[in-house]
Amino acid sequence: MSKRIQRLNQLIKKEVAQLILREVEFPRDVLVTVTRVETTHDLKESKAFISVFPKREEEVLKLLNQKLYFLQKKIDKRLKMRPVPKISFWKEKRTAEAGRIEEILEKLKKGGK
Repeated sequence: MSKRIQRLNQLIKKEVAQLILREVEFPRDVLVTVTRVETTHDLKESKAFISVFPKREEEVLKLLNQKLYFLQKKIDKRLKMRPVPKISFWKEKRTAEAGRIEEILEKLKKGGK
């Protein structure tokens, strides 16, 4: 991956996280985190991966997709580049996998003593 795309991924991650924090009303007691962004090499699409605690990903993804046009317009105004990649939201699976690995390691640790 080129340095330009890496920098762009970090920039989009920062902007999307700030917009979600300020502009989207989530259900009470829900923590939403933008974990990473992957942009295509042609800079046309970006996938923003989100992690939700407690496990209410479907509800949060539905809400974000309803506000997608509004959020995309805000990002288009904030980023000083053309073309601005089209954002899509995806459920982060890496954090769930990491949590599962932690559980397995903890069970092995308790079983070993």
